[in-house]
Amino acid sequence: MKLDTLLPIRQRLSTKIVGMLLGFFVLALFAIGTTLFLSWQLEGSSAAINETGSLRMRSYRLTTLLARIVNEPESAAARAETSAEVNTIGAAFEAVRRGNPQRPLFLPPTERIQVEFEQVYLHWRQSMRPMAEAILASEGSERDAAWRRYQPQVAPFVAEVDAVVQLIERDSELRTAWLRSSQMALVALAVGGTVVMIYFMFLVIVTPVSRLQGGIQRMTQKDFTVRLPVESKDEFGQLALGFNQMADRLEDLYTSLEDRVKVKTAALEDQNRELALLYDSAAFLQRPQGVEAMCQGFLLRISQYFNADGGAVRVLDERRGNLFMVAHQGVSPALAEDEKCLKVGECLCGQAVATRVSVVHDLRQMDRSNDLQCHREGFATVSVFHILVHQQHVGFFNLHFRKARSFTERERALLETLGQLLGIAIENLRLAAREKEMAISEERNLVAQGLHDSIAQGLTFLNIQVQMLDDSLRGGKIEDAAAIVPALRAGVQESYEDVRELLLNFRSKLAEDDLIGALKTTVEKFRRQTGIAVDLVHAGAGAPFGREQQLQMLFIVQEALSNIRKHAMAKKVEIRLDDSHDFTLTIRDDGVGFDAGTLLQKGDSHVGINIMRERAQRIHASLDISSQPGQGTTVALYLAQEHRRAA
Repeated sequence: MKLDTLLPIRQRLSTKIVGMLLGFFVLALFAIGTTLFLSWQLEGSSAAINETGSLRMRSYRLTTLLARIVNEPESAAARAETSAEVNTIGAAFEAVRRGNPQRPLFLPPTERIQVEFEQVYLHWRQSMRPMAEAILASEGSERDAAWRRYQPQVAPFVAEVDAVVQLIERDSELRTAWLRSSQMALVALAVGGTVVMIYFMFLVIVTPVSRLQGGIQRMTQKDFTVRLPVESKDEFGQLALGFNQMADRLEDLYTSLEDRVKVKTAALEDQNRELALLYDSAAFLQRPQGVEAMCQGFLLRISQYFNADGGAVRVLDERRGNLFMVAHQGVSPALAEDEKCLKVGECLCGQAVATRVSVVHDLRQMDRSNDLQCHREGFATVSVFHILVHQQHVGFFNLHFRKARSFTERERALLETLGQLLGIAIENLRLAAREKEMAISEERNLVAQGLHDSIAQGLTFLNIQVQMLDDSLRGGKIEDAAAIVPALRAGVQESYEDVRELLLNFRSKLAEDDLIGALKTTVEKFRRQTGIAVDLVHAGAGAPFGREQQLQMLFIVQEALSNIRKHAMAKKVEIRLDDSHDFTLTIRDDGVGFDAGTLLQKGDSHVGINIMRERAQRIHASLDISSQPGQGTTVALYLAQEHRRAA
């Protein structure tokens, strides 16, 4: 809401200023109007003096013209000139009597002047003009008699006219004095009005502004005790009142600033402690460790933060509905043993799990608190906060206090967040264990397939040869038995080499994630064992691979070389790595080859090829095998750019 709507009209500063200016304007306008009116009247009076004064001269001139007519009766020109003079005098009387505001010409409004002029005018109309017209109209002795009557009246008439002129002149002098007085009054009004306006401006504007400026200056110097006097109810009064209210508020804030700073500092310290606890707990829970050590370290940290006298962490076995204590602190061995395994719904903790609501129990307020082991050990407050991961219940943790303890909303939120962190860490351990179990299972499957493809087949062959040897010895066929012995020796040697190769392949590892170095080592071993020439070509420099991808590529190369050793009868092998936008690994030999169609008909029965395909699928790569009898075999592994994992 605007300030103008808060103040009555009579109290507004603008109303005061406008009222003062309007009053000054009205006075000035009145003084100027009075001066103009007096000047106008003086101009009219001056014209009346001129016109009335001219009547004296015209009266003498008329007398002269009449005397000429009397002395020269036959002069027509004199008669005409005399008649015109009579009309001119009459017109002058009429002009003065009627007045003319535009000229201006009028008699002063004084009654005496009006009366005296009317008498002179009547004297002219009733006496002087008729006698002058009689002289013009008569002849001879009548003219002379009329002249003798007229001549004595001229001087008194002129005296009357002169008296009227003097009255008008005296009135003009009086009005001139009034005009000068009004002009002086106008000057005095201008000076006085200026002084009054300056005083008024100082009183209603300059002085309040100066006070406000002084108050602000003192306030900038931290003098919050300054107050402004509220001497009016206008805008400046409201401004002074607002300034005083602001000063009160600032003084209160300044005096309580230290306390506020302490409160804010304490709040910041609490927040920093919370952040430190969250950071420390998150960093601790990320360490590789067992679930017992993890829960024990977690419990130690929150117990120290909340000054708890004891606590425990329990994990939920949802299938059996059991709660297992995996860590505890500050509780007696008897309590830990009694509550090592709880059922969901038992005791206070089990009930909290059933309802899945975090609770803080005040054991002193419970009717059957003496029946609880926690209370018998001297605990007054037991809190239960849940361990959650993705809204799934994993378990809960307790904090025990020997003195009554309540938690603020902020502390509850902190504990719930910590419970989620612990839940994520426990779930990560479970996932890591499952992943490790799956990896072991897959690798065992591959080992089993490798054993089946090599050792098992060799042992089957040896078993058949042993049976044949036994039959030959029983039948006394020494020559047949002697022929079987070299085959047995060759089978045993081949099985030995297969076992050794499998052991070497299973123990293969990457040194500092160096795929090329590992391939060179594998190729060198293959050369020593078989005497077959191998060329290793590496072209391009793409982004590095992840360790899993490199290991699977190494195993595929080892399996391909094993197949070449067993079946290809090759003299030369080429291994090429084209590492650019996409990755291509090619293993080509010049051996006997085979019919690719026959390989497709075998499907998964060819374990070696199947193992390579499974390893390729694990890294989202495609494996292609092409071969023709007598033209060697080519194994190509292709990995697209979108499936490359950063090392």
